[in-house]
Amino acid sequence: MQTAQTIIKKYRRKRVIVCVAVAFLTLILTLGIRFISQRNINQDRILNFTSHTVRALDNVLISLESRRDMLLSMVGAPCDQAHLILRKQAAILQTVRSIALIKDGKLYCSSVFGSRNVPVSEFLPPQAVSKPALVLSTDRWLLEGSPILIQWYPVSPDGEDGVVEVVNIDLISRMILEPQPPLITDAVLRVGNQSLRYGQQVSDALDIDSGDTHFQQASPRFPFSITVSGPGPGEMALKNLPTQLPLAMMLSLLLGYIAWLATARRMSFTWEISMGLAARELELFCQPLVDARTQQCIGVEILLRWNNPRQGWISPDVFIPLAEEHNLIVPLTRYVIAETVRQIGVFPASSSFHIGINVAASHFRRAVLLQDLNRLWFSAGPCQQLTIELTERDALLDVDYRIVRELHRKGVKLAIDDFGTGSSALSWLEKLHPDVLKIDKSFTAAIGTDAVNSTVTDIIIALGQRLNIELVAEGVETEEQSRYLRRHGVHTLQGYLYARPMPLREFPKWLAESSSPPAQHNGRIVPLMPLR
Repeated sequence: MQTAQTIIKKYRRKRVIVCVAVAFLTLILTLGIRFISQRNINQDRILNFTSHTVRALDNVLISLESRRDMLLSMVGAPCDQAHLILRKQAAILQTVRSIALIKDGKLYCSSVFGSRNVPVSEFLPPQAVSKPALVLSTDRWLLEGSPILIQWYPVSPDGEDGVVEVVNIDLISRMILEPQPPLITDAVLRVGNQSLRYGQQVSDALDIDSGDTHFQQASPRFPFSITVSGPGPGEMALKNLPTQLPLAMMLSLLLGYIAWLATARRMSFTWEISMGLAARELELFCQPLVDARTQQCIGVEILLRWNNPRQGWISPDVFIPLAEEHNLIVPLTRYVIAETVRQIGVFPASSSFHIGINVAASHFRRAVLLQDLNRLWFSAGPCQQLTIELTERDALLDVDYRIVRELHRKGVKLAIDDFGTGSSALSWLEKLHPDVLKIDKSFTAAIGTDAVNSTVTDIIIALGQRLNIELVAEGVETEEQSRYLRRHGVHTLQGYLYARPMPLREFPKWLAESSSPPAQHNGRIVPLMPLR
C-alpha cells in the first residue's frame, strides 16, 4: 500500500522527467534547426560566390568575343594601318592588356608595341593553334612575370593566322578571386592545366588543403573553371552554434515551463482519480454493522477501495483527501451511490437493513446531494434504509440545514461519522438533528484503560443517550470492548471482531455463514481503510 507522499513523488518525478525531456528536445531541435539553417546559408554563400566569379569572367570573355569578327578581318593588313585600330579596340575593351595580329605563324602587329616578329610558339602551345583557345600564362614582354589570360582566335585552318587578345587577368583576379574568410579561404582560376590563385603566380598544380572542403564550377561557354575551398558549410555552422545557445536555452526553458503547466492536470494524481472513475477501477467494499444484543447484521457501511492497474493498491487515506482538495469528492461519492444501487441485490431486501454512505459536507451545497440522490437512489426505489454519514472533520458549516430537513423528510438518516475527533460545537448537533453518532475507533480502543479517551467515550455515550441519538461504535476488536459498549447502551457495533471490510460480492456468503473471514481480493488480503 502506497502512501500519499510516495504517489505524489512518483507523479512529480514523471512530470519533471516529461518537462525536462521537452526542454531538452526543444534545445536539441532548436540547435539542430539553427545548424541546418546556417549550413544552408553558408552553402548558398559559397555557391553564390563561385557563380558570381564564373559570370564575371564570362562577361569579360563575352565582351572580347563580341568584337572578334572585326578583329579577324584585320588579319593580314599592314601594321601601319592596323595599329591604331588595335589600340582603340584595346582601350574600348579596358580589360585587355594588348591585342596582336598573327600571320604565317608570326605575331607581326601589337596594340602596345606596334610592328613585331615573334613566333606564335613562344606564347601559345602547339596543340592550341588550330582552333580557338584560352590559355593561362605569364607575361614575358609588357609586365614580365605577371599572370595573363590569352584568348586565341585562328583564321586559317592550319592555325597560322589569327588574333591574340591578352586579358589583364592579374587585375581581374584581384576583384573576382578575393577570398571571403572564414567561410571561403581560397579561390582558384583553372584553365587547362594551369591554375591562378588570388595574389599569386600561375602554377601547373592545383594545391588544396586536404582538410578543406572545395567546390568547383565550370563556365558553360568557355574552357575555364573556378574552385573555391574552405572549412565547409557544416563546420562553419558548427563553430557558429554556440552563438545560438542563448536563444535555444530561452526557448527550451519556455517550452519546459509550458509543459509543466500543461501537465499540471494530466500528470497529477487527480487526473489518475478521474481516469479511475471513468474506467470503473474503484471497487465497493462493505463492513457489517452488528446488533450488540442479537449479534445479527443489521446493516453495512459502504467503503471504497482502489486497485490501480498502474500503481497497485492505493489507500483511501491517500486518494480521498486529494479528491476533497481538488473538488473530486462529489464525483467520487456519486460513483459510490451509483455502484451501490447497481449492486443493491447483494443486500437483504428489508427496510430495517441500513446502508451507510460517506458524504462530504461540500456535497450539500446548492442541493447537489439531494439532486444526486433523486437521480440515482430514489429513482431506483431500493427498500433498504439509507444513512448519509457526514464526517465531523469536514467543514460542517458548509452543510445547508434545509437540505438536511429535506433528507429527513424523505426518510434518509443522517449520521455523524468519527464523532469526537473534530472541532465542531455541540450546538451543531441541534442544528443538524443527526439520527446516529458513530463513536470513533480511537475512543473504542481506549475502553478498559486509564487514558483520557476512555472518559471521553463515556461522555459521548451519555451525550447520545441524553439527546436520544442512536450510537454506533467503530473499531470494536475485542470481546471486552463489545461487552462494555453493550452494557453502556451502545446497541450497534462495527469492527474486526465481527467482520473485516469485504468486496460487495462476498457479503451474501458472509451473511449466510454468519462468520467473518478476512477479506480476500485476487488472493491477497485487502488493505483495511475506511472511505473517509
